Amino acid sequence: MADTPISITLNGALKTVTVPGMKRLLDVLREDLCLVGTKEGCGEGECGACSVILDGELVNSCLIPAKQADGARLQTIEGMAQSGQLHSIQRAFAETGAAQCGICTPGMIMAACALLARNSHPSPLQIREGLAGNICRCTGYQKIFDALESASRQNG
Repeated sequence: MADTPISITLNGALKTVTVPGMKRLLDVLREDLCLVGTKEGCGEGECGACSVILDGELVNSCLIPAKQADGARLQTIEGMAQSGQLHSIQRAFAETGAAQCGICTPGMIMAACALLARNSHPSPLQIREGLAGNICRCTGYQKIFDALESASRQNG
C-alpha cells in the first residue's frame, strides 16, 4: 500500500505524518512521533498497555490502523500533565504506589481518565469495570483501584 499522509490533533497540537497504509497507530506514536509512553504489551488488544483516547473513546492503539485516526483528536499519556503539573490521576498513582514496572501504567492512567470523564465519582465496582480491559502483572490491582478512588475524590 502507498504511504498516506494523516493529520491528527495530538495532545492538543496538530501533527501530520506520512505512514504506510496499514501501519498501526501504536507504531506511529512510538516510531514516527517519538512518543514512547504508550506501550505495547500483547499486540492483540488484550492487555490495554497501548490504551489511548481517540475522539473521546478509549481504544487499543495496537488495533487501530493509523489512517483511521486521520482528522481525529488523540490523547496519550504524554498529554496528561499540564504546565509541569501531574494530572490528578498521575499524582494519585504516584502517591498510592500504583505504578510498578511501568508497562501497564500509561494504559491504566488513560483508562482511568476515560472513566472519570464519563463518571467523575465512580463506585468501587464501576472502577473495576472501567479498568477491566487493562492487565497488570505487578500490583495485584488494589493500589490501582485505590489510586482511582483517590483521583475521583480530588475531582471535588
